[in-house]
Amino acid sequence: MLSAKDVTVIFETLLASPGMGDSVKVSLVQPRKLILLLAKVIDAGLKSREDTLLAGMDTATVDAVKGIAEDLLKKAGLTELNEKIALLTQK
Repeated sequence: MLSAKDVTVIFETLLASPGMGDSVKVSLVQPRKLILLLAKVIDAGLKSREDTLLAGMDTATVDAVKGIAEDLLKKAGLTELNEKIALLTQK
């Protein structure tokens, strides 16, 4: 089995391969409830980062992924609802 460091190096190598930095247009047509759930899953994953691949992400990548989640919420008109839900579920 590979060590956490080996997995991180392999993942970084894959991300550095040709074409991985190219922008891709993604058309996503989903119900608002799925967009809200996706944003929550992204947020939870970025907070825990227990996965070896996620643990190796740099700050710029984390910020970019957070930006995608925020953009999805904004386009779905769910930013305010998401903030209110976050307030209700605070520990």
